[in-house]
Amino acid sequence: MATNKTQPNDSNVNAFLDSVAEDKKRADSFKLLKIMQEITSESPKMWGSSIIGFGNYHYKYESGREGDFFIVGFSPRKQNLTLYIMPGFERYEKLMADLGKYKTGKSCLYIKSLDDVDMKILKELISNSVSYMNKKYN
Repeated sequence: MATNKTQPNDSNVNAFLDSVAEDKKRADSFKLLKIMQEITSESPKMWGSSIIGFGNYHYKYESGREGDFFIVGFSPRKQNLTLYIMPGFERYEKLMADLGKYKTGKSCLYIKSLDDVDMKILKELISNSVSYMNKKYN
């Protein structure tokens, strides 16, 4: 059975964020760290070498593949802050309309800077996503 490439580890979250070269992205990352910690009531954990995740859930696909992943997380990538909103974005159409400047992938929200988005809406999006995942998996 294949396992996820991205696994939790004991790397130091603060040391990782301290290593972010761009001042604004580093500051935004520490803000996201605090926001996600408050919303999840979980301690941050490094997943792989560059993702910070909060909480976890166990999934099992119809194919039989199963594994564990974080409930919500983020990574300060070179181009953007990448937020991992696990249920995707279709159910959050109203919030997304009012969020601000962003791009999305399947479960990824790409933001250049926290200044580009409405922080109240972002917190609500993260909170709703965490609630959904906790109800579905925990």
